[in-house]
Amino acid sequence: MIRVGVVDTSFARVDMGRAAEEEIKRLTTKLKVVRRTVPGIKDLAVECKVLIEREGCEACMALGMPGRDEKDKLSALVASYGIMMAQLMTGKHILEVFVHEEEAESEAELVELCRMRAKEHARNLVRMLLHPEDMLRLAGTGQREGFPDVGSAKKLR
Repeated sequence: MIRVGVVDTSFARVDMGRAAEEEIKRLTTKLKVVRRTVPGIKDLAVECKVLIEREGCEACMALGMPGRDEKDKLSALVASYGIMMAQLMTGKHILEVFVHEEEAESEAELVELCRMRAKEHARNLVRMLLHPEDMLRLAGTGQREGFPDVGSAKKLR
């Protein structure tokens, strides 16, 4: 069984980790989810790295919800750099799944966006690990996690 990490934060206002874990379990029994929660988005990278190096995870999802303030946006940028560094250091994928509060106009829309983005990235994780040929078929198709897909700009001939 392939182990995958799902790391979320207590700072987030929606339990995206649960949505991702449930979607992975719904899609396959070939992946075992190792779930962790950290305080904030700047803690995601190290926890994913720990899950990869100490818990044997083949890939991780890093789920976070930066706040609206400028300092939160800077924290998200720093967290993104940390996630990228952790990927390069481990040679394993860490899917960054961030939802910025201003992406939604209402609380209900925010909750739905968080859940959908987490689920759609969970599907990507399953595809990457178990069905890479499906990822190839999606190349250039304008996929958008949490929002409607935009489609291809132009098909190659």
